[in-house]
Amino acid sequence: MLVLNRFVVPADTRDTFVPQAHAALAALAERPGYLSGRLTRALEDPECWTMVTEWESVGAYRRALGGFDVKVHAAPLLSQSVDEPSAFETLASAEPGAAVVVAESDRAAEPWR
Repeated sequence: MLVLNRFVVPADTRDTFVPQAHAALAALAERPGYLSGRLTRALEDPECWTMVTEWESVGAYRRALGGFDVKVHAAPLLSQSVDEPSAFETLASAEPGAAVVVAESDRAAEPWR
């Protein structure tokens, strides 16, 4: 599953935002089920940032949000993200040079996860 949080970061707050984002990413990276993450900035607009994380399942992501370090370091930052859907399940993927692999919805297959 993919989590994409977008942020609008004015230039005068960048020096505060970046260390907060690094701490949030580090806290999330310690949680079970975390697969990868990155902090990105738009090439066309330096005030537009995203934090992108990948998780093994919806449940792993939801459980990660309950971790103490995540509550301390990530939750305050994530609450500043643009108010829009941020969690997406992967329904198709392709590795380099490989065929597209279609996946069932995690929500429909195992709603308790």
